[in-house]
Amino acid sequence: MNGLKRILRYDLPLHFILLLTNWLPDLIIFIRLRGFLASFFIGSCDKNFRLGRNVTFYNPKNIFIGKNVYIAYGNWFSAGENIALEDETIIGPYNVFASSNHTKINNSFRFGKAKNKPIKIMKGTWIGANCTITAGITIGKGCLIAANSSVIKSFADNLMIAGVPAKIVKEI
Repeated sequence: MNGLKRILRYDLPLHFILLLTNWLPDLIIFIRLRGFLASFFIGSCDKNFRLGRNVTFYNPKNIFIGKNVYIAYGNWFSAGENIALEDETIIGPYNVFASSNHTKINNSFRFGKAKNKPIKIMKGTWIGANCTITAGITIGKGCLIAANSSVIKSFADNLMIAGVPAKIVKEI
């Protein structure tokens, strides 16, 4: 899909919906309404999507949301490649999901070509506040990512993960 079609089909309508609904408080009825309205302008979105205020989506056509997903206030999704949030995922406030990395050219990152890799968050995972999820990772089912963690590699199922860079704390 060329850039203009993507912008007209996904980006502008979604940003307009978010602009119109961001003034509404994060009460359950408005979180459900915001999620319902946004679901039409995301790559795919299953039922009961709940969306907090001030969430930013770049390339929403590359974002795939499962059933019963909640995304809290202030998250940032940069979807150069697919970002998939499976069923029953909870995303706390102020997280960054970046499915692109910069590369270096002529000793500078400024004009290096983007290197895109998908992000997959599997069923039942909870990501705490202020985490960074980088390109090319998969977080297994039922994981807990502690607040302020930076996830730079993939993890298996049912783990508590914390730190910068994120490491396994224990099995849960």
